[in-house]
Amino acid sequence: MTPKVVLDIIDQARRQEARSGTFLKQLRERASTLPATITIDGYQPATCLFQFAIEYIEMAPRLIECVEACAKEAGKAELFAPFVEAAIGYFTQPSVLLVRYDGLDGLLIRAYLCHRLMEEMYENNRSTRASELVDVEATRANLLAHQLIGEPFANELDQSITVTVLQIAGSPDYYELNLDPFVEQTRNVAWDWMRHYWENLLVRNHIRLSLGAGL
Repeated sequence: MTPKVVLDIIDQARRQEARSGTFLKQLRERASTLPATITIDGYQPATCLFQFAIEYIEMAPRLIECVEACAKEAGKAELFAPFVEAAIGYFTQPSVLLVRYDGLDGLLIRAYLCHRLMEEMYENNRSTRASELVDVEATRANLLAHQLIGEPFANELDQSITVTVLQIAGSPDYYELNLDPFVEQTRNVAWDWMRHYWENLLVRNHIRLSLGAGL
């Protein structure tokens, strides 16, 4: 399976949403229950959240592709393969827990798992953690997605990520691995584009989020 397969799955869900409008209806309800730390300046909050969710979902296969390419160029493809396979698997082989969620709401959950997996991947190695690969805006986007999915389910997803990362990279040896060659590859144009995408994701959708105690 490849990131292209994930893009095809997303495209199919968007066509389904165009016919049903189910996900947008869900976001209208969710918009009225968001914590005070999230402010939406747009005229139609649900539409702002909808566009954010679409971009957040579409970012997942691009992130997978970018990590895969950087790992290959750094000669670390085998090391990163379990993360890439797990991230793609969220979309192509969802667990029993996720099967009942289809459409864009289901893809938001899968994208959240993908983004959180990669975030935890960076945190579990000394080289990638020190490089600050995860922009604070990416963290904010994940926090917003967490709220849109809703608790306690989103907390259960976080727990499943913790288990997955421990299985793949839970040893001290992994933490101490020298992944500087991978970090160097992330200085390229593709990764810069992705960082810029994250930096503007909330702003261009008229959403402000403060990293306060409420999240």
